[in-house]
Amino acid sequence: MSTTGPWRKSSRSGANQDNSCVEVRLSDGAPQVSDSKLPEDRPILSITPATYTGLLAWVKDHG
Repeated sequence: MSTTGPWRKSSRSGANQDNSCVEVRLSDGAPQVSDSKLPEDRPILSITPATYTGLLAWVKDHG
């Protein structure tokens, strides 16, 4: 059975739902990344947990 969690958006994106922001969720334990400004036909990138960890580290260093 496949399990996919809800999309989660950064608290920095604010309450405005029109504000675009990267969203993440887990699908069968693997991270998926997408852009909230494209809710219907958005591309969804499935990445490995190691790649996601590297992405988070890069964002923290360059954010």
